[in-house]
Amino acid sequence: MPFVEFVVMIAALMALNALAMDVMLPALPEIGTALNIANENDRQQVLIAYLIGFGGAQLFYGPISDSYGRRKILLGGLMLYALASIASLMSNTLDHLLLARLVQGIGCAATRVIAVSVVRDCYTGRQMGKVMSLVMMIFMAVPIVAPSIGQAILLMSNWHWIFSMLLIAGLIMLVWCWIRLPETLPPSARAPFNVKNILQAYIKSITTRVSLGYMLATTFVFGGLFSFITMSQQIFVDVFDLGVYFPVVFAGIAIAMSVSSFLNSRLVEAIGMRRLSHTATLAYTACGIVLLTLATLGVENLVIFTILAALLMACFGFIGANFNTMAMEPLGEIAGTASSVIGFVTTLGGAMLGYVMGQYFDGTIQPLGFAFAIYGLCALACILVAEKGNLFKAQHGK
Repeated sequence: MPFVEFVVMIAALMALNALAMDVMLPALPEIGTALNIANENDRQQVLIAYLIGFGGAQLFYGPISDSYGRRKILLGGLMLYALASIASLMSNTLDHLLLARLVQGIGCAATRVIAVSVVRDCYTGRQMGKVMSLVMMIFMAVPIVAPSIGQAILLMSNWHWIFSMLLIAGLIMLVWCWIRLPETLPPSARAPFNVKNILQAYIKSITTRVSLGYMLATTFVFGGLFSFITMSQQIFVDVFDLGVYFPVVFAGIAIAMSVSSFLNSRLVEAIGMRRLSHTATLAYTACGIVLLTLATLGVENLVIFTILAALLMACFGFIGANFNTMAMEPLGEIAGTASSVIGFVTTLGGAMLGYVMGQYFDGTIQPLGFAFAIYGLCALACILVAEKGNLFKAQHGK
């Protein structure tokens, strides 16, 4: 496969997850009306159910693909994603839709785990870093345009067509991977499926202090991110009355994350992961405290809120990849399983934290400010535990 096609394919596989989340945001009010969802905050369950499936299933895909190969697991996940899109399209009650979204998340988890595993199978060292940087540059475009795609669909038709679009996207990736993607893990490199060894790897992943510390720190940062995603439609439409222009502002905020992710890839070798990510976590927490203070004082200005939200998302661009790398550093010999554990804990934990805070939405931005401030402080505490009280440098002084 040509290098460009490989990079685009991996980015597209990972983008299915962001698409399934962010394209839904403009449709939540219409879905709530169609399915008779009385409590507006309960619309958030459409997002959370997907995240629960996506986060939970990652725990299993890593070990299974290490034993049975990448290709068949990936194709099975894409097929499940497509079938769940059909089920979502045909849902006429909230319970049916939530179940379909849960299964859709389970199917899409395969794309995230397998995509990273395929890159690891084909590239190592700096080449792998180059591939993943290019993948992330393409991938970050999806959160920017997805809400606008959803809004455009709603202007022409109803919310069912959003799931039709997700079905088409899933089928395109299924056919593309079936035709073009070979098996990247030869039988000689596969690990026997041994429950005892897998459990030992799980235990090591959650008992290694540095790995656990950064895993939990990432979870809390994700909690703030998912709080923003679950409340964003209500904040921009109900609080700031943006209506159909909500995706435009959301895209501007997402661009900040994309730019910071690009800058991180350029600066990390010169400045270091810890200096960049620890500074970003401090800034993330400070912005959350400022947002909470303004909300408590009753200051709800669209321009100020958008600037603070963009700064918070920019901080995330310097945090996510670095925290994940530092969590993986001590677990090189169990990288596949460790990646699954980290993905499981951070996504599922972050989704739960986001859902809890989203249920406190009261027509103001105060719950979101509280989420960023509190979760940021918790992330800082986890870093201090991981690094034995140090900030900006590793516990061993390097």
